[in-house]
Amino acid sequence: MTQEEAASRSASESASRAAYKSTYIQVNEVGPRDGLQIEKAMVDTDAKVALVDALSECGFARIEVTSFTSPKAIPALADAQEVMRRIRRKPGVIYTALVPNVRGLERALEVGTDELNLVMSSSETHNRANLRMTREQSLAELKSILRAAAEQGPLPCNVSLSTAFGCPFDGDVAPTQVLDLALRLAEAGATGFTLCDTTGMAYPTQVAELCQRMETVLPGVPVTIHLHNTRGMALANALAAWQVGVTRFDAAAGGLGGCPYAPGASGNVNTEELVHMFECMGVDTGVALTPLMDIVRGLPALVQRALPNPLLAAGTRLHTHPAPAWLAERFPAAS
Repeated sequence: MTQEEAASRSASESASRAAYKSTYIQVNEVGPRDGLQIEKAMVDTDAKVALVDALSECGFARIEVTSFTSPKAIPALADAQEVMRRIRRKPGVIYTALVPNVRGLERALEVGTDELNLVMSSSETHNRANLRMTREQSLAELKSILRAAAEQGPLPCNVSLSTAFGCPFDGDVAPTQVLDLALRLAEAGATGFTLCDTTGMAYPTQVAELCQRMETVLPGVPVTIHLHNTRGMALANALAAWQVGVTRFDAAAGGLGGCPYAPGASGNVNTEELVHMFECMGVDTGVALTPLMDIVRGLPALVQRALPNPLLAAGTRLHTHPAPAWLAERFPAAS
């Protein structure tokens, strides 16, 4: 590397660091949808509405409320329209929902959903297992939804690309597969994309590379990162994405969620841990951590199972404890 190249690289890296160190990130709380949809214990409608209303007071940019999937496919969210209709809308919060087809779009529109989240897999086998369609069939379905949404006016439509960092059946997923799908869907009207580590297979350098390539291929198009902590790398992957300019993150309170078609997969990255990490680094998330942790404390009763949570057990980084009583005797204060 020449001296000029080294200087140019150093300047570029300094500019990049300066950009991300002052970043404000947006957190999309997905627990009410992605979290509750796979829980064995059925959560009643009143409790779902109460959960969303409580989360609305925490400062989230977005809350994914529910899914307008067929009740036969996801019975846990059969009350999607009632929940979306009854929640207390807080100004400034975008209330989103997953929409799998045109019928789901119609149901979402009836109750005033702010933003649609469409989904398909980056890998062929996972798409067939999860959606019962080939990827080409899913593309055609999503394009139909995008066309129908466009006819309703400027309704934002985000597309979540599952298994973007690896498939539990096919193994590695080539970045070109993900980028090709994103390009085709952007041309069809998608307004943003979520890169999903559906089964917790991602690692930091991989996350950084794909995020950078997305920005190169679709400059200015919002990219969200959706992470799972299956192998303990969710926060490291979030940091890697942030370092290359990503400012939108999915997360689920208490680490709820998981993929039913991924053996051994665990829940989403914990919202409270994600917020705590960024707050420690001086990054503004807009989320009030104390009321969020109060909500998380009540989640085991809601889903009727234990939710191990190191942050709740230990407290935030600067949570202090009384000094041992014997210290006062051993080291009396100077008179």
